[in-house]
Amino acid sequence: MTASLPDAERLVEALAARMKDSVSPDAGMVGIYTGGVWIAERLHRALGCKVPLGTLAVTLHRDDFGRIGLHRESRRSNIPFPVDGREVILVDDVLHTGRTIRAALNELFDFGRPKAVRLAMLADRGGRELPVSPDWLGAKVEVGPDEELVLSNEGGKLRLAAVKRR
Repeated sequence: MTASLPDAERLVEALAARMKDSVSPDAGMVGIYTGGVWIAERLHRALGCKVPLGTLAVTLHRDDFGRIGLHRESRRSNIPFPVDGREVILVDDVLHTGRTIRAALNELFDFGRPKAVRLAMLADRGGRELPVSPDWLGAKVEVGPDEELVLSNEGGKLRLAAVKRR
């Protein structure tokens, strides 16, 4: 059912090109673990961002533990810049229900009150349960209803794959 998936590395390049003229040099960038961090690292470098890159761990803010389970997470959020009054670009890999982004916003606001939050996503697979829409998007990607769209990092190369849901 799944058509050929786009090349993740090319999507990151296209995403950076779309963002280049609209990202303030004072904006902070934050990647959501794990795939969002891989993308944020590449975007941060490609856009020449001056503010250090931040990372968010969102497991403890999720509202769907009963469905997906609580995974033991050793990572912690790290935002090495003041959030108050700053534009923050939130980066993640795959947009689906919107629940990860809701959890990320909750975690981000634990660090302060940003002036604005903008969202950069590598792929949108549809199926939204919350009103979340990216400011920048690499591509809309269709996968079957029984599949998840997953980003992996294989030897430093990003790859999208459709995998059967468990």
